[in-house]
Amino acid sequence: MKMLKYSFGLFLGALVFFSSCRDFVEPNVPYSEFDTGAYLRTIERTSTTFNFFDLQNSKFALTLEAVDIEDGGTVENVEIRVRHRRLIPGVGLEFTPEEDVLVRTLDKSEFQPNADSRFLRTTFEIPALDAIQAVGLTPADIEGADVFEFRLVLNDRFGRSFSTDNVTTNVAGAPFYASPFQYNVSVICPSDLGGTYEFEQSNMESIYGSCAGTITGTTTWTPVSSTPGAYTITDGTFGFWDCYGDSWGSGSARINDACGTLSMSGADKYGASYSMTVVSADADNLVFQWLNSDGETGLVTVKSNDGKPWPELR
Repeated sequence: MKMLKYSFGLFLGALVFFSSCRDFVEPNVPYSEFDTGAYLRTIERTSTTFNFFDLQNSKFALTLEAVDIEDGGTVENVEIRVRHRRLIPGVGLEFTPEEDVLVRTLDKSEFQPNADSRFLRTTFEIPALDAIQAVGLTPADIEGADVFEFRLVLNDRFGRSFSTDNVTTNVAGAPFYASPFQYNVSVICPSDLGGTYEFEQSNMESIYGSCAGTITGTTTWTPVSSTPGAYTITDGTFGFWDCYGDSWGSGSARINDACGTLSMSGADKYGASYSMTVVSADADNLVFQWLNSDGETGLVTVKSNDGKPWPELR
């Protein structure tokens, strides 16, 4: 009898358990009545930088895919908006204008079928000059490291809008969705000064004494992969220490190219820091005066390499 009561208790408990599981999945969720949105999947970032030295031919260009319940069919238009951003040292970010402005509108007719997907796609280009004009600036106002913030606003035929203010983090950043609705286009200054050059140095002086005559040799500038526009150099004194019977050794001096403005940084094996002043620059010769914190200096002329002219430098 005791065993019978125990068995009956287990049976009753099982009924309660299965009943509670059934209640957990009821009522049926009406998936067909869910509201759905839309987003713009980034298929290709064709061009997302402006070349400071060639703004005339620079552009912002993307290929986008409209994703919605109708495979892109609900899209009415897409606004492309822009504003200019600059970091002011010691102050912070400066925006021109404060709120982004419309630079172009993509109509629904610009989204077309494609061979790779069932969703409608579009490809567009915004010339840099159009973006500059839209924000109320001129090419002369633009500086290296400026940023143009392009923001997309997708408007559908139901009167809804989708953009950065209502996109989720997952949709914006996950590789599958790739729909940030905002693209930051930086103004970059391509630099191509890497190579081995012949040089001649004169006017070498220091607190330890001068070095008469001239020194000739070669200098190798090696691009620093982690810092665009920076180059390590084989000898920050360009052979001056040969006068002392010393050698460069483990020094870490660099030449830095910031949009055509050259500077020198780093230190030698004794800890002395380095700087430079450009005297002149043309297609054949770059002339500059280097100086370290120990008072050593020299005037260096670096010749162009294998017919490759020096770019316009400042």
